[in-house]
Order: sequence, then structure tokens, then C-alpha cells
Amino acid sequence: MNKRLMPYYLMTVPAVILFFVFLTLPALQGVYYSFTNWNGFGDNFDFIGFKNYANLFKDSNVGNAYWFTFKFAVVVTILINIFSLLIAMGLNAKIKARNFFRGIYFLPNILSVLIVGYIFNYLFSNVFTIWGQNLGSEWLSTNILGSEQHAWIGIVVVAVWQGIAYNTILYLAGLQTIPHTLYEASNLDGANRWQEFWRITFPLIAPFFTINMVLAMKNSLMVFDQIVALTNGGPGRATQSISHLIYTGGFEGGEFAYQSANSVIYFILIATISIVQIRFLQRREGEM
Repeated sequence: MNKRLMPYYLMTVPAVILFFVFLTLPALQGVYYSFTNWNGFGDNFDFIGFKNYANLFKDSNVGNAYWFTFKFAVVVTILINIFSLLIAMGLNAKIKARNFFRGIYFLPNILSVLIVGYIFNYLFSNVFTIWGQNLGSEWLSTNILGSEQHAWIGIVVVAVWQGIAYNTILYLAGLQTIPHTLYEASNLDGANRWQEFWRITFPLIAPFFTINMVLAMKNSLMVFDQIVALTNGGPGRATQSISHLIYTGGFEGGEFAYQSANSVIYFILIATISIVQIRFLQRREGEM
């Protein structure tokens, strides 16, 4: 048996090596540098222990970035799952050109995040403002991306619009696993649409709901491309996410070691949130 499995093991060796060289090794180096004062350019640096980690909790820019990121992630995760589930239920119904609409709704997932961001940047800056002026709407005629209070809403709109596509496909796959005989039996028992959803549909697609919630939260916490394309963290630092702060501070601000420590904390938080989500939602699956 071992001789028969050996070719399969050998085929995984290149993938394991590439994964280690380009992902695992840089991550370990980042942890190593987080205990130093290296600026990312020179050869000289000193070990300073946990000083970088201690300073993170005193940095107001770091606190603002974490607050914005978590606020953004919660809102986007909720909206993506609500809209994607509604769209999936509509696409699962017996409608004309159903396959065509499924392809249309999946199209945003194919497009590059940066390209979509730059397109919406142009829309927010030029198209929507002109429409607002023509309609006499003061709110619409103002570029939302230039407001410290409302710029994050524009990023939410773009993230939700593009994020819905993938989650819709997953929900649609889950809906197609439900036997139609269950709905026929519920109709005979006199159940209405709302009761069918809570008693049949949602419990049976609960595993897909768990996957979508975890993926949407993880992707939202790692938001970067939308920030770069729409606001670049501005106005000021109003829309600076954690990943954007790590990038700009580490590669442009000479804070490589400091932001390496920030990335370690960032990784731990994302992993912890994902694990807690999975365990909580899986427990809810068992209770349904």
C-alpha cells in the first residue's frame, strides 16, 4: 500500500515546497522581525522584545484602523449574507432565463477588485454627483468618498456588490440539495412561505450559512484593494483598514518590524474570530 501511495506523496512535494517558500517562510520571518526594530531597508537592527507589541496598544492610528475594520466587516458580512440568500432563493425559483441570470449575478466575482474599485471611484466622483446636481439633491451631488463620516459607506457598497456573487452561488448550491417533496408535504400541512423558510429551508442550508458567514467575515477583515482604489485610507485616516495600515506603515513608513508585530496580532484575531464563528454556528446547526 505504501508503494502504491508513494507517487501521490511525491506529487505533493512541489506544492508543499512552494507553499513553504512563499507563504510559511515569509510568515515566520515576519514573526522574527516583529521582535526587532528593523526598518525594512538596512542590515542593522536590534532585538527589542515585546516593545512593538506594547506600543501597538498605545497607538491611536492602530486603534482607529481596528475600529474601522471591525465596523466595516460586521456591516458587510450581514448585508452580503442577507442579499445573497434572497437572490439565491430568487434564482432557485422557476423563472424564465434562470441560467442567464445566474451568470449575470456571478459576473462581479470574475472582475478584478481593483478595477471594480476604480470604476466605482469614478462613479462616486463624477457620475453620481452630476445626477445629484441635475436632480437637485444636495446629498447625491456631494462625493461621498470625500466625507470623513460617510466615505466608509461607499466602500461598503462596493464590497457588498462584489461579494454577493460568490455567496449567492454557495447558497444556490445549498438550496438545490433540498428535496422538493419537503415543500410539497409542507403545502399539504398548510404551512406558509415564512414557515417553510424557517422550518425547512434555513435549517437545511445551515452548513452553507456557516461557510458564507466565515468567508464573508474573513474577507471583510482583510479588506485592502477596495481601500486603495476608492479612498487610499482617507480622508485623513477615516477609512484606513488594518491591512492598509500594515502595508503603508511597513513598506512606505519605515515601520517594518512594528507593522510585522501588528500583522501577527492581526492574524491571531482573524484566526480566533473564524474559529469562534465556526464553533458557534456549527453548534446552532445541531440545534436546528
